[in-house]
Amino acid sequence: MNTVKLNTILRLPAVIKRTGLSKSSIYAFIANRKFPRPISLGERAVGWSEYDIDRWIECKILESAGK
Repeated sequence: MNTVKLNTILRLPAVIKRTGLSKSSIYAFIANRKFPRPISLGERAVGWSEYDIDRWIECKILESAGK
């Protein structure tokens, strides 16, 4: 059976927990175009695509493995 995973929006605390990065590191990486850009959820709220965060983590793992 195939399982379909829906893409969800992660808020900043979940992104911090998932990546192990600090808030300032995340925003520094965004400024240097080395991290997925946030999605506007309203006037004062942003989130990140779970798929984009997972893909970024996978790329970091592959980079550290020299692939």
